[in-house]
Amino acid sequence: MSEMQAAVLPVTPLQQNCSLIWCAATKKAAVIDPGGDVDEIVAALGKQGLTLEKVLLTHGHFDHAGGAAELAEMFGVPVEGPQEEEKFLLDVVEMQGFKWGVAGGRNVEPDRWLTDGDTVTVGELTLDVIHTPGHTPGHVVFFHAPSRFAIVGDVLFKGSIGRTDFPRGDHDTLIRSIKEKLLPLGDDVTFLPGHGPLSTFGNERRTNPFLQDG
Repeated sequence: MSEMQAAVLPVTPLQQNCSLIWCAATKKAAVIDPGGDVDEIVAALGKQGLTLEKVLLTHGHFDHAGGAAELAEMFGVPVEGPQEEEKFLLDVVEMQGFKWGVAGGRNVEPDRWLTDGDTVTVGELTLDVIHTPGHTPGHVVFFHAPSRFAIVGDVLFKGSIGRTDFPRGDHDTLIRSIKEKLLPLGDDVTFLPGHGPLSTFGNERRTNPFLQDG
């Protein structure tokens, strides 16, 4: 079974965790959530000697999707994800960025919308797609079961959870997504959030104040 390797590249002034994941056997790679700073992403691909195979998106906020169209065009690769409910956000990426004072993002139309239970491939790797609404309605998480590693976007953070005060966010839905879809994957799963440090589902189940009942 091919090994998955990963690197994290904080991009944009919001320090969003763009990630490179690649198949060790084939050196084929995906960039997940290229929010901006495309030149830095391209340099990282070159430094690792990787061939970009696709761009993956967890959701449609500009700091996650702003560089997707440029990167996909540059390498002639498809954009996959998120779930189709994110179209209203991906259609206004440029305007979102402008409002936050971050220029250069472009609206993007994915080549493939994803839904719960789908899989995506990167080289010889297969990742499970988990639909996790709440922060946004069409948010998805990518889970590589053999590595016990998940890329969760802005659903869950170390000690916190995603904001739900943006358009079509919903707190109760977000908590259900975390408790019913992510935590059951196992306490040993390490996750990369959209911002900030890595954690594990077990650590968040035990200590995250937003996940403690009563």
